[in-house]
Amino acid sequence: MTTTAGPRTMQPPPVTVRRATPRWWPDVGGSAAALSLLIVTALWVGNGGVQQALGGDLEAFGRLAGLWASDLMLLQVLLLARIPLVERAFGQDRLARWHRWTGFTSFHLMVAHIVLITLGYAATAHTGAWAELWDMLITYPGMLLAAAGTALLVMVVVTSMRAARRRLRYESWHLLHLYAYLGVGLALPHQLWTGADFIGSPLSTAYWWTLYAVSAGAVLVYRVGLPLWRSWRHGLVVSRVVPEGPGLTSVYLEGRALDRLPARAGQFFQWRFLDGAGWSRAHPYSLSATPHGHLLRITVKDLGDGSARVARLRPGTRALIEGPYGKLTGETYTGGPVVMLACGIGVTPLLALLGELPYAFAEATLVYRARSEAEMAFRGELEWFARHRGVRVVPLLGARAARPSWLPDAYADHADADALRQIAPAIEHAHVYVCGPEEWTEAAGVAARDAGVPAGRVHTELFSW
Repeated sequence: MTTTAGPRTMQPPPVTVRRATPRWWPDVGGSAAALSLLIVTALWVGNGGVQQALGGDLEAFGRLAGLWASDLMLLQVLLLARIPLVERAFGQDRLARWHRWTGFTSFHLMVAHIVLITLGYAATAHTGAWAELWDMLITYPGMLLAAAGTALLVMVVVTSMRAARRRLRYESWHLLHLYAYLGVGLALPHQLWTGADFIGSPLSTAYWWTLYAVSAGAVLVYRVGLPLWRSWRHGLVVSRVVPEGPGLTSVYLEGRALDRLPARAGQFFQWRFLDGAGWSRAHPYSLSATPHGHLLRITVKDLGDGSARVARLRPGTRALIEGPYGKLTGETYTGGPVVMLACGIGVTPLLALLGELPYAFAEATLVYRARSEAEMAFRGELEWFARHRGVRVVPLLGARAARPSWLPDAYADHADADALRQIAPAIEHAHVYVCGPEEWTEAAGVAARDAGVPAGRVHTELFSW
């Protein structure tokens, strides 16, 4: 199968070497997060927390748990506020993992806060825990809002568990997950109004209001304002829709001043196509060709979660964008051999990278994992890269291996790293780019490191949520 629009119409532009993100940014970000927890602990100490705790007051421990929970909730918001500097420093994969970790941790601390505060108040009032909880809900300012916010956060946590995510469509999960913003917004204000550790000193009040303002401002600017601005500025519309293979469709988009859109090969956008009902639900699709000043291309696999409607898009349909996101770019490429490991639809960002990276002729290898030859997309473009840039394409076809592996069943007698050394000799000197489903990407990344590739030269992007 040969595509109807190959690289001859999407020629790679001259490569612009951009400055890589300073290596010390992640360290600064991690230190700032740890410092915030130390600050709220110090504020708790300054407001008499230690003295109360030494006296056996459960309320003191409940206050500390609430402070940590509040701080982590706001840090969680900042992690996925799509702040460009944060995105470039850490990448979506790492941010998503930290977001999940801080989310579950803050939730458990919030539960501990509720239980300890209730038990502490009940002991002081010499009443039952349930009676005290009810009294707090109906008499304390902001507690009914906090209860509603807690219920929303419980829903978000439950649907974020791996077993629940597997049963949900992406659209449903994404919509439910957005309620986390409302949950945080409702659960925390009661502390600003009545919490001793929030209003007990000018320093406490200044810290918490600043953290709230920064978190809310980041969401409004980078999750709402910037996407709306870019969507209006570039005015993207569907130019044409091209079938690429079974259940696989490419969408070409035109717009204004696309040379000013800060997108790089390997990145993705959240897309909303204004084609009728359901337009408000965003979908993450990677660029499948090197960005150009006049044209963008995405390629979508029909996974039954709303992606099938992409094949029915008509020319002229407007698109709203949020992004670009992702760290699977050539930002840290320092020259020399390139090995790309793709599985299924994971080939799309790697295909774009093949067009952007300034490797020498015959320095690049693309290992393409698919169930069958019929599922290999972009055959025409891959042939073009093979002829004009010497790219070596290695198909890995067949069913999965019985053991956890990135290899097909035909390689069942090979160790993962040994097979990779045979497929891509001298891989230890290459930059390795990996993209595909989560378990496959993890296995391929481990194989590359076991084959001698330094961890800093293994670049990954997961196709999961």
